[in-house]
Amino acid sequence: MLKQLMVKRLSGLYVGEEFSETSGISSGIANKRSSASLIVELDKVSGDRQADPKHHGGLDRVLHHFPREHYGQYRRWDMMTGFRDAPAMGENISSVGLDETQVNIGDIITIGEVELQVTQPRSPCFKLNTQFGHKEFALAMQTSGLCGWFYRVLEPGVINLSDSISLKERRTDISVRQAMALYFSTEFDEQGYERLASCEGLAASWVNSLQRRLERKKIEDWQMRLIGPV
Repeated sequence: MLKQLMVKRLSGLYVGEEFSETSGISSGIANKRSSASLIVELDKVSGDRQADPKHHGGLDRVLHHFPREHYGQYRRWDMMTGFRDAPAMGENISSVGLDETQVNIGDIITIGEVELQVTQPRSPCFKLNTQFGHKEFALAMQTSGLCGWFYRVLEPGVINLSDSISLKERRTDISVRQAMALYFSTEFDEQGYERLASCEGLAASWVNSLQRRLERKKIEDWQMRLIGPV
């Protein structure tokens, strides 16, 4: 079963340190460039920065992996102004043949000499609306689950474009797609939250958010994240 998650090829590796500003909001999403390799450290990728370190980056979100096929789906949904392709999502890793249904929270993944752990799906924010020229792009990503996922770094090193991706160990039974559906359901689900929060490897920010929901017995307001300042 583990061999089923072997991907023969990466389609792209990307880094970027420059930021752009739109309506007073700074973002690096539109400034990624192709790279033949990634120098991966425990807390960062060399040559890569986030404009908003409070909500992006950190030990639980060192690399963002986004399936390249999703661009085609968003184009078919007319969610993009003009033709957009990798790395327009701001991803570090692009691949073909691997999606959120095949990758689980807590999975130990190796890419070349680097060992990674899947920590969470991408939580879409309003900057995607600006990036793709559609006011509901972030909501569409949240609803569809075509979001990609983040890694923490267990063993640093270099990822080369010629490297393959393989699953070394599976730690939980919740896929990235299932985690996305549980976390962003509009229905309060106490058992689901407890199950997700107990997943080994889940990002600390998600664990804390789920625990707050359980304590307060309600879901937080997502409007600011999805729509942004009005």
